Amino acid sequence: MKYEFITYEKKDRIAYLTINRPERMNALHPPTNAEMAHAFKTFNEDDDAWIIIVTGSGDKAFSAGNDLKYTAENWHERIEQAEALTSGDPNAKKEKNQTAALGGITTDTEFKCWKPIIAAVNGYALGGGLELAMACDIIVMADHAEIGLPEPRVGLVAGAGGVHRLPRHIPIKRAMGMMLTATRISASEAYNLGLANEVVPLENLMETAEKWASLILEAAPLSVRASKQMAYVGLEGSLPDAINASYSEEHKFLNSEDRREGPLAFSEKRAPNWQAK
Repeated sequence: MKYEFITYEKKDRIAYLTINRPERMNALHPPTNAEMAHAFKTFNEDDDAWIIIVTGSGDKAFSAGNDLKYTAENWHERIEQAEALTSGDPNAKKEKNQTAALGGITTDTEFKCWKPIIAAVNGYALGGGLELAMACDIIVMADHAEIGLPEPRVGLVAGAGGVHRLPRHIPIKRAMGMMLTATRISASEAYNLGLANEVVPLENLMETAEKWASLILEAAPLSVRASKQMAYVGLEGSLPDAINASYSEEHKFLNSEDRREGPLAFSEKRAPNWQAK
């Protein structure tokens, strides 16, 4: 696929996905979502790409969320979607989640990526922009950035995971306060709430995101992926169920050469040579 609204590149096992619509505050519309879904699938299937950093172009916005101008101009798409969802068709919700996932991954429950995803939030992350950031594993924010779910102020709902992820990321009362008032919070407040891993000046944002990526790359990639899968899937049930469950990424790790390489490198006092196999 030729990309028009995003850029995708790879360097030293790190992939970079940049939303490239600065004239629209990197807002997300169906063509952008489709390109991002393709890029994430490409990353997920690339054995030489171990981590991806997602950001927006420019210094104003990571993503202002759903492109409301496009939505207004193409309202028939929303009408058709609403009719399908209320028709009783059991496949309608699944099809919506796969084809209309803001940012390509926010609601596609069929997409399973156990490689780390880092959001480098370079400005406003509103609505779908925040939903995209929350779908990532680590969030690094520029200190001028602001986040929020403003959908109710324009007659919408943060249905691309926002109303479900935010209460899972921060205390419920703080989440409800943000959602019901549809107000923004600063990067520093997001950090204090535990929604951001680090807040830095804009000029240090990508350097900091790459620092996090480099630290992850020092660890065994299959161990990292197993840890991610076990943590997220384990949260879906009780602690005993999580401990006793079977995990595909753990099985890959247990049967990997890297499992032997780690202790061997430690005993030989050298850096390990991870192969992800």
